[in-house]
Amino acid sequence: MWLNDEQVTDLKLDQYQESLLSACPNHIVIDGLFNEAKLDDVMHILQQSPYWQTQQHTYSALYVDSAAWKNATAAQRFVQRDVWKRDAVSPNLAEEFLSFLRSDAFMSVLSRLFNVQLTDINVAEPEINTNYFRLASTDFVEQHADDSPGREVCMLLYLNKNWSNKKGGELSFIGNKDNQPITISPLYNRCIFFNPSSSGSEHWVEKLRFEDVDLYRFNVTSWYWSE
Repeated sequence: MWLNDEQVTDLKLDQYQESLLSACPNHIVIDGLFNEAKLDDVMHILQQSPYWQTQQHTYSALYVDSAAWKNATAAQRFVQRDVWKRDAVSPNLAEEFLSFLRSDAFMSVLSRLFNVQLTDINVAEPEINTNYFRLASTDFVEQHADDSPGREVCMLLYLNKNWSNKKGGELSFIGNKDNQPITISPLYNRCIFFNPSSSGSEHWVEKLRFEDVDLYRFNVTSWYWSE
């Protein structure tokens, strides 16, 4: 129901895996992976919901409070964005989609793609590892790595209709240091999967290039572990 079946055939998965392993970093970009009509319904909820809160990380500590953020230098700050408050909303389609992304059915697709058995069996709070985020023109995600012991897959799904490169917000991988960074536009229903331990996987988000305070860049971020 959530997946676009045409994008997860055996042939397609074999092609994705081949492309994934040959790329630096090990990553794959899949457009149209999910049912777009259902994503439209999800976006309607996210755009109407007041349940967003600011999230701030420094390089020395995650989820810092306002006092710690104020005392941190600009060079120490690496993330400022809004996160969706999952525990503040009643069950709805947006919550259902996040649950699907942590389901055995979806993780089995990723397990095959990355040739590793993914599971939440040893993850203390799986739900905090899959959520919606949004960036305003004053927000940022600076260069960082997502590698962590046992973390095998990172997923980014973009939810930005009618997005143009003039707006910025591209994902950039450091990639092969002998070449230019790999830059990927955050287009609607575009999904990126990557191995956070692979060479060149350090990444950042290019600055947004608009001044409209009511315009946001939306995405889902999800992390997956092996046993």
